[in-house]
Amino acid sequence: MAAKESSESRNQARLAILELANMISVPMSLNAIVRLNVPDAIWQSGSNTPLSASDILSRVLPSGGDAENLQRILRMLTSYGVFAEQIDSSGERKYSLTDIGKTLVTDDEGLSYAAYVLQHHQDALMQAWPLVHEAVKDSTVEPFVKANREAAYDYYVKDPEMNELMVKAMSGVSVPFMKAALEGYDGFKGVEKLVDVGGSGGDCLRMILQKNPNVREGINFDLPEVVAKAAVIPGVTHVGGDMFKSIPQGDAIFMKWVLTTWTDEECKRILENCYKAVPEGGKVIACEPVLPEESDDSHRTRALLEGDIFVMTIYRAKGKHRTQDQFRQLGLSAGFPRFRVFHFDSFYALLEFQK
Repeated sequence: MAAKESSESRNQARLAILELANMISVPMSLNAIVRLNVPDAIWQSGSNTPLSASDILSRVLPSGGDAENLQRILRMLTSYGVFAEQIDSSGERKYSLTDIGKTLVTDDEGLSYAAYVLQHHQDALMQAWPLVHEAVKDSTVEPFVKANREAAYDYYVKDPEMNELMVKAMSGVSVPFMKAALEGYDGFKGVEKLVDVGGSGGDCLRMILQKNPNVREGINFDLPEVVAKAAVIPGVTHVGGDMFKSIPQGDAIFMKWVLTTWTDEECKRILENCYKAVPEGGKVIACEPVLPEESDDSHRTRALLEGDIFVMTIYRAKGKHRTQDQFRQLGLSAGFPRFRVFHFDSFYALLEFQK
């Protein structure tokens, strides 16, 4: 019996490693169905009618294509819960969107998670992945830099198409989070002047001001070349600068996905400048991924840990996703004695550092 159990255990282990070795099929197939606009083709304003691969193909490629190869992609993604599969009496397979698949459908604001999928799999980023081991050998240079000879954000700025996709990807992810956070978080009450560090075009400030009329003045603070392209927003002043040198004064400071892409020492410098910029009782409100203390095989833990490796590979070899306690310690090192965490999303959390 023990020998049989051991043999079966080894068989399962081999099967598991084959799945892991072929895992690249999953994100690249997601990339393919987004490029082909399959989710929107199935969704059709909410009908979500199960369609055969041939039916889908006629909607996304009217000039023709290979329905069998599309079906192969749909079947594989069905096994990961992106599509639901029905087999009719004739044996024809038909596909509709699951809740996971619906995240890729363009909403009324023109947003979805589809741009996030595309942004993660552009050629320049893909070239960095075979070099992940280099981040272990030498953590002073990111795999992306070794593959492309310059930092990711510098690369984006030089390529308007990449930069536009990056902005759209971040909007698609951040808007749902911000809506949930603004419904459940009351920490902007009492704030009259709010500074958004790394605020890009000021979209988050716009949402915060609309929900919190007590915030009379918003400062959208980012690099000069970034804010130079920002649109006019009532109540918002766009200010260019360097967060490592100084941050504009405000009652509170908001930042979203800033700390993740910097080292511990760099995060400490950012938070120290935030500390100088707010009055006694002022605070920093940061939106960041927060790692669990222990590893497990839940979707949440996997998504967070995978995101951590993405940061290490593309943006900063020693930038990282952090645990709640690691964020608390960063705040303390910068002078913030009080720290709270609010969870409104399965991936991102709101961190509150109070002076």
